[in-house]
Amino acid sequence: MSVRTLSLKALLFLGLCQVGRRGLASAPDLREPPKKIAIVGAGIGGTAAAYFLRQEFGPGVKIDVYEADTVGGRLATENIEGRDYETGGSIIHPLNLHMKHFVDRLGLSVRADVPSKMAIFDGKELMFEESDWFIVNFLRMLWRYGFNALRMHMWVEGILDKFMRIYQYQQFSYSFSSADRLVHAMGGDEFLALLNKTLEEAMLAHGFSQTFINEIVTPISRVNYGQSVRLHAFAGSVSLAGADSGLWSVDGGNKRVCSGLLYHSKAELIAARVTNIALKTRPSKSGTITNFYEVNYVGDSGPAHSLYDIVVLATPLHQGLSDIAFSGFSPSLPSHFPGRYHQTVSTLVLGRLNVSYLDTKRKPSEFLVSDVFTTDNEKLGISSVSSLDPVHITHGYSRPLAHQTAVWKVFSPEPLTEEQLKTLFISQEHVVEKRWLAYPSYRAPERRPPPFILHHNLYYLSPIEWVASAMEMSALSARNIALLAYHRWHGHTAKVDQEGLHARLRGEL
Repeated sequence: MSVRTLSLKALLFLGLCQVGRRGLASAPDLREPPKKIAIVGAGIGGTAAAYFLRQEFGPGVKIDVYEADTVGGRLATENIEGRDYETGGSIIHPLNLHMKHFVDRLGLSVRADVPSKMAIFDGKELMFEESDWFIVNFLRMLWRYGFNALRMHMWVEGILDKFMRIYQYQQFSYSFSSADRLVHAMGGDEFLALLNKTLEEAMLAHGFSQTFINEIVTPISRVNYGQSVRLHAFAGSVSLAGADSGLWSVDGGNKRVCSGLLYHSKAELIAARVTNIALKTRPSKSGTITNFYEVNYVGDSGPAHSLYDIVVLATPLHQGLSDIAFSGFSPSLPSHFPGRYHQTVSTLVLGRLNVSYLDTKRKPSEFLVSDVFTTDNEKLGISSVSSLDPVHITHGYSRPLAHQTAVWKVFSPEPLTEEQLKTLFISQEHVVEKRWLAYPSYRAPERRPPPFILHHNLYYLSPIEWVASAMEMSALSARNIALLAYHRWHGHTAKVDQEGLHARLRGEL
């Protein structure tokens, strides 16, 4: 079955299965639903979790979402001279079915497309440059790299075909207790193997040339994950999918999805920093012991706490990203898990690009490239330079040319120095720097991700990021956590960690 056929059918089921609670929820043998659920973090993962938990548990449960910063997390915008520009996650793949569903459900729209052209820079010259004509691009690729580009498209499409199985599982309400089990359900041992080898190793094993990997694959990996082809192959394949055609974003900014999900879930936003989660017990009327989770937080009014039946952590528990402590758990829970997040600095510059730095032979007025990716050259100090369009495209808008004043976004591993800025730009009217711990620092073999279940009803959403970090990955994890919490609350063990169902489910579709 083709990816397109599968995606259309899965999308149909997204519409059918995500409206209201399942009929199963009215069965007489179900346990009383939880009274209160807490979610820590209001990024795409946390707000999607609120949305899906509302679907699973119905209108009676109170859902609180704690956020110390702004709603949206790593989806953010910056205003420059009256227009908003994306500084965080900016692109969405056409097969990201949850994100598509959110946009449709929330009444949002896709931002108008502005044509772009890409080039590859090695520090000395532009090694490759796109044309306006498809046939010209195809012939250029064919001349320099043979059929590597076409084979890469087919290789990524094969991975996507298996990746799409997760939508089948979720439409039939199946969930998984760990990221490893979820990955294995999609692609079996083949997908787990992608976590244990580098992207470079995987592509060389499939016959791709080293030149193609160095000059095309590496720049794509650097712009999407700020890392070379030595990241593990699963994240690498997700990065390559981000180079497909048909990529889109939300009109008005991708962060609008988060605020829309929060509103639609009827969750209460609590502007506070969570400091501690403590396990509390209380005897029930039946004589059993009931667990509760005390969420301690600090807001504008000072420290406070509240008790919850279920808690979902939708913020990474890693050094530099969280200072939440856990108390009362046996065995004890770590405040930080192993591994680190990779820093990417996003610098927005309103100014004129120094075209001669990139191409000494061309007049600035003739430089029509909008996105410049770079090869793995430490001396460069940057991953990419891209002309940035506002999050809302007005009628008649056209992207300024390189010799005109425009907004450019530079990705780099470290903050740009004044010397670097002067090298890249002839003029700088406005400069905004945003430092992101944007995604994990991937390696191969990748260490086993933390579990989704930290305690009986304490869940952790972020382990999926160690498989791959993307808006859709967070949404998939949120859906999985909501299903997992629902089934474990009601004792539906037959809906947890069941694999090998994709062939039967495909037949049912």
